[in-house]
Amino acid sequence: MVTNGIIIVLAYLLGSIPSGLIIGKVFHGVDIREHGSGNLGGTNSFRVLGKKAGLVVTIADILKGTIAVLLPLFLGTEDMHRLIPGVFAVIGHMYPIFAGFKGGKAVATSGGVLLGYAFPMFIIMLIVFFACLYFTKYVSLSSMLAAIVAVIYSLIVWDPPLIIVVLIMSTFVIYRHRANIKRIINKTEPKVKWL
Repeated sequence: MVTNGIIIVLAYLLGSIPSGLIIGKVFHGVDIREHGSGNLGGTNSFRVLGKKAGLVVTIADILKGTIAVLLPLFLGTEDMHRLIPGVFAVIGHMYPIFAGFKGGKAVATSGGVLLGYAFPMFIIMLIVFFACLYFTKYVSLSSMLAAIVAVIYSLIVWDPPLIIVVLIMSTFVIYRHRANIKRIINKTEPKVKWL
């Protein structure tokens, strides 16, 4: 029988896969940590590598969270709540062992966790994210607003494990965007040009 500890380690290692770094180096010969914001996430991948690569990186980062949530089902254990490995995948994405513990901002992988556990919530977050992005052109603001809406949604449906995990992941997202918040206030935050 697979132990909970093994699932947690697998989830962290899964989250640690640096999609942006891999796509950048293998297909573009570029280390995205040396360009743009230096971040390994989807936003910097769009900025540095272009739309197609950015989309691939974002989808890969989402799937890390989704697969992590499904690990207990895949490995045949029912004594661990599925959201727990999801959190460790998010931690792996932010602090990846395969990329010097400097990763992304937790948005896509957190979304992937919700995709695998609360699909309606994921769809609502997507709608909020793209609506905000359309009107403001700020990916960071759209990400943080989606995180806040996720908290509200979890409180409305009143799923205690979901509430706890969403609060944790939303805190991660907002904390990792603290520099972006300052730039938004100072009106120096870059806006997307592809929407």
